Amino acid sequence: MKKLFAMFLAVSMSVGLLAGCGNPGADSEATRTITDGAGRQVEVPETVQSIVCVGVGALRYTCYMGAQDLVVAVEDCEKEPVISRLYNFVNIEKFRDLPVIGTNGNPFAEEIIKASPDVIVMSKSASVEADDLQNKTGTPVVVVPGSDTTLDQAAFDTIAIMGQLYGKETRAAELTDYLKGIEKDLSDRTKDIPDGEKPSVYVGGVSFKGHHGFEGTEAGYGPLALIGAKNLADTTGKSGAFNIDLEQVLSWDPDVIFLDFNGMSIINEDYSKNPDYYNALTAVQQGKVYSQISFRSNASNLETALADAYYAACVIYPEAFGDINPEVKAGEIFEKLLGVNPYNSLKEAGYAFRPIKIGE
Repeated sequence: MKKLFAMFLAVSMSVGLLAGCGNPGADSEATRTITDGAGRQVEVPETVQSIVCVGVGALRYTCYMGAQDLVVAVEDCEKEPVISRLYNFVNIEKFRDLPVIGTNGNPFAEEIIKASPDVIVMSKSASVEADDLQNKTGTPVVVVPGSDTTLDQAAFDTIAIMGQLYGKETRAAELTDYLKGIEKDLSDRTKDIPDGEKPSVYVGGVSFKGHHGFEGTEAGYGPLALIGAKNLADTTGKSGAFNIDLEQVLSWDPDVIFLDFNGMSIINEDYSKNPDYYNALTAVQQGKVYSQISFRSNASNLETALADAYYAACVIYPEAFGDINPEVKAGEIFEKLLGVNPYNSLKEAGYAFRPIKIGE
């Protein structure tokens, strides 16, 4: 009898039946250990049935993984629909009725305890230490890298970790293959175009820590980087988004201008006060000003950034992308990442791929 009990105890411990994971409701569940984005070894339930997401990117990529039904509470910014955060916009009927467990990467430990998730999924951008939050809540915290650009390694690592955590390895592999296919397609179509044949490009109205006017631009702007465009902001020696001296843009006199819709009200207001500045730009004179659907809201929204890349490519390299309808391609990308195609909703809200006439 003692031998039988010893054998049972050994088997139980090997699958984590006695280990628990800090969550009061998980004490009797089998567990497993995964390595998170911070290199931590985290013990989680064998089957994760409920989560909360803390920090920029955690909920977004959870939606890309098709795991939004696991979410039992959200940060306060997810309670209202935001068209420039499509993962939020298409899931708002679920999110708006959930309790709040934090704000802008600042978690409310007591509210998390009340929500009683199996796991807290936290992006590296959150304002707390993972171990501290885990100790305060008694709930395992899995850190994911998140991403504030397009197809960097952090994006793929986030997908891989979530695939393992949510038991969605097949979805993770499918999504990774699709995104790498997008990356390859954009690169293959543009890699052999000589720099001397590429038009110079300026992007204005870029959002960062709020909305900005024509001066808001970005070095390493994701959609342009993916297509090897000649982004004039890249010549400044700066990195990321910043405000540029408008006289520099006039001096550059870019061949093509793209404008982020989030900055259009500011740009149009400035045009009404200073039309001569804008009308002095060759791209404005020639009607070569085009839209970019705002993709940066609580960091980079991957599906919109990729759609923007294809539209920009169709404008800059019409021969290489002559077979691409940017609206159809956007719909394909949205379907793949979000499960639905909200492009018509974007159009109805005034966000569409089209030429722009500043001041109208």
